[in-house]
Amino acid sequence: MKTPAEYLACPVFELTYPTGETAESVPVVAYDDAVRAVEAALADAEKYKYLLMRALRRSGPAQNYPPVAAVGPVPKTLVVPLYTPTEIAA
Repeated sequence: MKTPAEYLACPVFELTYPTGETAESVPVVAYDDAVRAVEAALADAEKYKYLLMRALRRSGPAQNYPPVAAVGPVPKTLVVPLYTPTEIAA
């Protein structure tokens, strides 16, 4: 798997004030470069998901798990809305 920095194959700039001082210690990249990096990361995630699911299917016979037992009776409690309808509409 790649690290996030490996998806950015572009120039990285430092954020500065008009005086030339460094504003923050946060790297800045162009929007298009960031979009391309995110798209590449999502494509890799789909590939890894496919490989993982294929490996799980081939790893052995299907497991039959027992059904989950109910926790118990659900208490009958009154549910009151937190906000009034006029506050929700605002």
